[in-house]
Amino acid sequence: MYNLDFETVTPCFPDRVVYINNYGASPNVFSIENARNNMSCINRAISYVSEKGGGVVVVPAGIWYTGPITLKSYVNLKLEPNAILKFCKDKEMYPLIQTNYEGQECIRTISPITGENLYNVAITGKGVIDGSGDLWRPVKQFKVTDRQWNALLKKSEFVLDTGEGGIWMPTETIIKGNQENIKLKDSEDALIRASEYYDYYRPVMISFKHCKRVLLDGVTFTNSPAWCIHPFFCEDLTVSNVRISNPYHAQNGDGIDVESCNRVHIHHCVFETGDDGICLKSGKNAEARTIEGACENVYIHDCVVNKGHGGFVIGSEMSRGVKNVYVTDCTFLGTDVGIRLKSAMGRGGVVENINVSNINMIDIKEQAIILTMSYVLNSLNRNEEIKKSDESDIPYFRNITFEGINCMGAGEALVVEPIAGIPDTIKDISIINSRFLAANENRVGNDGVSTKDTEFIVE
Repeated sequence: MYNLDFETVTPCFPDRVVYINNYGASPNVFSIENARNNMSCINRAISYVSEKGGGVVVVPAGIWYTGPITLKSYVNLKLEPNAILKFCKDKEMYPLIQTNYEGQECIRTISPITGENLYNVAITGKGVIDGSGDLWRPVKQFKVTDRQWNALLKKSEFVLDTGEGGIWMPTETIIKGNQENIKLKDSEDALIRASEYYDYYRPVMISFKHCKRVLLDGVTFTNSPAWCIHPFFCEDLTVSNVRISNPYHAQNGDGIDVESCNRVHIHHCVFETGDDGICLKSGKNAEARTIEGACENVYIHDCVVNKGHGGFVIGSEMSRGVKNVYVTDCTFLGTDVGIRLKSAMGRGGVVENINVSNINMIDIKEQAIILTMSYVLNSLNRNEEIKKSDESDIPYFRNITFEGINCMGAGEALVVEPIAGIPDTIKDISIINSRFLAANENRVGNDGVSTKDTEFIVE
């Protein structure tokens, strides 16, 4: 157990309780008209409770087909057992907005659930939130079976050929949007121009921005269009007893991406995602470094990450810094990578004071632990090239301890890749009392790594 020097405060709510059906919402009707009605009714119930000083807005058992929901301060959105919030995909209900994704200002559609500048807010209960992400996401051919690929082709004929296999697209506008890649800075009418390629700008499912005292507890979050949960510049965030589930082929289907948040407690959660399970971020490159806000004071424990890209990950967007992170008593099963810290020239920022202990993992496809400064994003058919402009573009990993890490089966146990010619970009790395069984030898590119009472077995 770590001696934490911070404590996360959870929200509390008055006893006031309202039910969405009492505001006119109707379950088990799957038309766009009913989704619009349910959206209006649920948002009206949330606004009422918030204006009255707070309380609980209850989603009873049933399938509630709806459009986007906007949370308000002092509101606990509670899903009863066997309740499903199923979000539709409708252009009129999901306008394009200016937001932040992958560490930079960009265009996206509004998220299915949004909270901004809130205080005391929660999503709790034993129900399910389904973001209908299969209607938004591309699918890479190598991630699915031939039978799955043929089934996708019956839904849509649009495939992008990357030269390394196809990427199936739900609509043609996703391919065209990827080719145009309109950015906010391109022109004053960027949002209007981007509307022609609407489906390309798929949203994260749960978006919290600049909120304080946020609780997610008990709910199953599934089928997100992009990242599942994205808290951004939040304080006192607690995520407990939730299940986050996306198919393995879910493009950008991260479980939770905690970005530039302070005082975070994630525990007793299960992740099965198409990308990273638990990820910490803090913005991308020089643009992000114009705003202060490290991701700091994070405590993660007693979580399970099933098949996905990474179990516990920091980066690659870490330009405002990540520090004071404690991860313990977690299990990673069949992920591509177990523990990964990733960055690249151009990011800048410092990742420091990271402690990871008592991690058990099996059947890791690639590295059990990797610290790399060579991460380059390959997004569909675009390669990101990051170069150094000045000293602030150089990222650093330092003062990182791994203790009690046990891995039975990996492609490689340990990989450390500092920036070429700058070995001290990764330093003061300790691996203590750990055991690794891997297919290949370690690759350590500098002398900044020490091991004590640790065994590496190549088999």
